[in-house]
Amino acid sequence: MPPVSSLRRRLRLLGWLRLSLVAGALYDLIFAALMVVAPAATAAFLDLPLPGETFYLWLLAILLTMLALLYLAAAQDPRRYTAVVWVAIAGRLAGAGAFALAAYGRPELQPLYLVAAADAAFGLLHAALARPLSTG
Repeated sequence: MPPVSSLRRRLRLLGWLRLSLVAGALYDLIFAALMVVAPAATAAFLDLPLPGETFYLWLLAILLTMLALLYLAAAQDPRRYTAVVWVAIAGRLAGAGAFALAAYGRPELQPLYLVAAADAAFGLLHAALARPLSTG
């Protein structure tokens, strides 16, 4: 059994992990809603082009919503949903890489670096806080 101070530290990290998962879910839910409700305004704000067909945004919004709901489930009990937490970490970091790669050498897509930075920040934060999940 771990010492009390170690247990407190692990519980504190799990609490922060839960909050970071909720924050990531809210970020995704807001982004998904904006893609459906105000795609032109969102694209103009980010200075990004819209895809040719709106159903691409709808599909992405559905997938983002599904991910957000999984993050909310994992936030309820990160130890029970450890696999979802690790998928969230990997997905955020992969998303950051994909956005950065898409923007590389494309001046018209430079705002994607901001989205990449947000995904990277969530992924790294989740990873830093998920340490108690890998220590039993």
